[in-house]
Amino acid sequence: MTKAGEREVVKAEHVNGGAGFIVREALLSAEERGEYCRMFSKITLPSNCEIGHHEHHGETETYYILSGTGMYDDNGKAIPAEAGDVFFCKDGDGHGMKNTGTEDLTFVALILKK
Repeated sequence: MTKAGEREVVKAEHVNGGAGFIVREALLSAEERGEYCRMFSKITLPSNCEIGHHEHHGETETYYILSGTGMYDDNGKAIPAEAGDVFFCKDGDGHGMKNTGTEDLTFVALILKK
């Protein structure tokens, strides 16, 4: 179990070559995630910030949008993103995310190893 305010929060700049920065809040520790879960985090993208396009090999990544608006990069195709949307990047594919709104874009990111 983790409580808000007690989790590790990291600010990372130019993630995968993207503009600006993200704030990553680990929802579970490495021990809690186990062998097959590489990341389970809440991601915050401020306005005009982004996670640059990147590929996944030997793993998948899912984004569950909590709030805000943006554009999801699905292998080079831009898809509008808003609260409630779920995006899945399968093994071997690439993706990214940009906040195109005026409010923070927040989502849960889950990376599962094959």
